[in-house]
Amino acid sequence: MAFNPDREDYDRMVVRFMEDLRDRNVDDLDIEQEVASFGRRYAQERDSLPQTDVERAFHLVATATSIIDYELPFADDDTADQLVKQASNLLDEALALDPNCFDARRMKAAATAPTFEAHYVLLKQACDATCDACLAEAKTAVKEMGGEIGNLVARIALRPAVRLLATLASKAVICGHNREAIKWYKRALELDPLDEGDIRFTAAIAYSKLEDEEGLEQLARDSRALGVGRPHDEDDAWVLISRMAIAYKQRDLTAARTVLKHIIKVYPNAALTLIAMHELPDGVFARLYVEPFSEDELIMAVSECTVLFQEGVDREGHGSLGAWAIRCARELDPSAADFYTRGSGRRND
Repeated sequence: MAFNPDREDYDRMVVRFMEDLRDRNVDDLDIEQEVASFGRRYAQERDSLPQTDVERAFHLVATATSIIDYELPFADDDTADQLVKQASNLLDEALALDPNCFDARRMKAAATAPTFEAHYVLLKQACDATCDACLAEAKTAVKEMGGEIGNLVARIALRPAVRLLATLASKAVICGHNREAIKWYKRALELDPLDEGDIRFTAAIAYSKLEDEEGLEQLARDSRALGVGRPHDEDDAWVLISRMAIAYKQRDLTAARTVLKHIIKVYPNAALTLIAMHELPDGVFARLYVEPFSEDELIMAVSECTVLFQEGVDREGHGSLGAWAIRCARELDPSAADFYTRGSGRRND
């Protein structure tokens, strides 16, 4: 699911390694020996491998991502300030090595934009140039390299543009530009027909906000047809929550409850996740990398669907759909309700 920066860093180094072997006209026996040593050298002596400033810059982005997306959310205030500074320095260094490191540019913008709307405008301004540059690089790779290696290089080249479009779609939903979010999703599919960036999850929320039931169901059918990285033929949490939200807004509480029961059936510890209704910071590099249909995936989906849960007014601040979902989850899984009440010290209403 989504993008794993460490895996992409590895893939980029593999590509550069294979290009270096080709450029040096290494014979078959030596190629076999060098390939056998690649994994060890990557893990222990990365600087000994062939690389350009482009690979070095992306490695710095991957390191910054580990700090921003996976360490910073759990840091205390004092540590957080140090981590922010460290990550910012890494991104600055990446841009010094490769001024066209589009991921570093985008991640720096996330830190400097004063509002969500301002951030969205900055991303829109960068969109065409980023997409054009990435597409040109991908076409060159296919033309000059060809075969499997050319296709891999092309996919890698397009990923910064896809990640930009994914961020645009996410910020569009947050800012209430739901039709634009769907537009960014469809544009991303032109570059990434298999939706490696999982932008369809954000599109599901946008369709639900628009109460476009037909659009959501078509998205669900298209998503099932992709089947990329999904272990079984089930609708994902974003589609399910979006479907539940539409039914709730139509006052079809029976249908909404049926969807909620299905979520509890498909996802582990789902009732507890729905009762807790935690909000998480969005990944800055990309949507966080988690296992499909895992508890972590549902936690992330519930957090991203806050814009659906918090519609309307509720005395505890959950929003009308959020409060209803919590009540239903408590009724459907009393043991999860008791566990949450004991753990949080809250009164069991």
